[in-house]
Amino acid sequence: MTIYFYTTNQPYGEFSNFSKHGVELDGLWWKTTEHYFQAQKFEDSNHMKKIRLALNPKTAANLGRNRKIQIRTDWENIKDDVMRKAVKKICDSCKIAQFTTKHRQCDY
Repeated sequence: MTIYFYTTNQPYGEFSNFSKHGVELDGLWWKTTEHYFQAQKFEDSNHMKKIRLALNPKTAANLGRNRKIQIRTDWENIKDDVMRKAVKKICDSCKIAQFTTKHRQCDY
């Protein structure tokens, strides 16, 4: 079964990148997967940290869309893998995955 999760106020919204479920990835705590995804666009560690510490996912997204800071040259090639990694972490680490999918397998 495919589920769609684009906004936090619709069914399965807890899987959205904007959902307020923090995750640990790459040895750091991220407030949301949106924070993680946006930061991965860059190699500038200061900008990545600014995104990681952003107050909310909308601010993180805006910082990630900043083209005054150069994005990594391989971003187009890796962005799907970065997203998969973030979604997999949500499925693996949150009890919400089992609850929301009524104990169906969470495929990613």
